[in-house]
Amino acid sequence: MGILFVQHTYRDAKLWPGGSRAWDWRETGTGHLPGIQIADIVELLLTDPTHIVLSRGVLGVLQVPQATIDHIKAHPSVQELIIERSYAARNTYNALVSAGHRVAGLIHTTC
Repeated sequence: MGILFVQHTYRDAKLWPGGSRAWDWRETGTGHLPGIQIADIVELLLTDPTHIVLSRGVLGVLQVPQATIDHIKAHPSVQELIIERSYAARNTYNALVSAGHRVAGLIHTTC
């Protein structure tokens, strides 16, 4: 999908300032429903990002529960949470990184 500064190819990715890894939904029981779990974003919050970008997939099928949104917004370093479909999320992530922000994200490349 063309994420800046990421040297690996992932189907689904966890991205944070200075690092990335595959996002394995089986680790936390994530699925399109119930959606992105708080457990999915804990690792990202440890990096104290100013912005978090969550991808709902190409078609917007992946859900983001209100509890996850509230947990992210309550983190002291997070100034902005962006939730978009995959290509828009990629573009937003790249733009924020290029502007020098501390950005973390979950990118779901299908559905």
